Amino acid sequence: MKSKLFTALLTLALAFSVNAADKHDHKNEAKAGPNGGKLITEVEPHVEFFVNADKKIEIRFVDDDNKVVAPAEQVIAVTLGDRSAPTKLAFTKDGDKLVSDKTIPEGSDIPTVVQIRAKEGAKAVTEKFNLNLAQCPTCKNKEYACTCAHGE
Repeated sequence: MKSKLFTALLTLALAFSVNAADKHDHKNEAKAGPNGGKLITEVEPHVEFFVNADKKIEIRFVDDDNKVVAPAEQVIAVTLGDRSAPTKLAFTKDGDKLVSDKTIPEGSDIPTVVQIRAKEGAKAVTEKFNLNLAQCPTCKNKEYACTCAHGE
């Protein structure tokens, strides 16, 4: 009798936990920036990392509603490519965005490190990813900014 009661309670508990897990919020799901770039949310304001048609990096700062805000004192450093000969990019302000001084190296799956500082001398927040420039087969973004779960 005790084992039947235990089994019934365990089954009921599992049913509730599966139902609760299914109703979680989706705030941590991937989200692209306003231009379809990778959204880095570990900093405030958030950072959109976008590769433009000229193969230069554009950095935009966005609020929680994904609206572009003007750059302030933030300092961005991007290093990408082969570790033995990395490409380091510097950025200049161009309206509401920062644009890299050089183009990205050749390739389609480039190791990338983005360092974001609130101001000069502040502690950096570091984001590492592979800059995969292939078009996602499911969503409208490039793979580096993919918002769907086809790869999981």
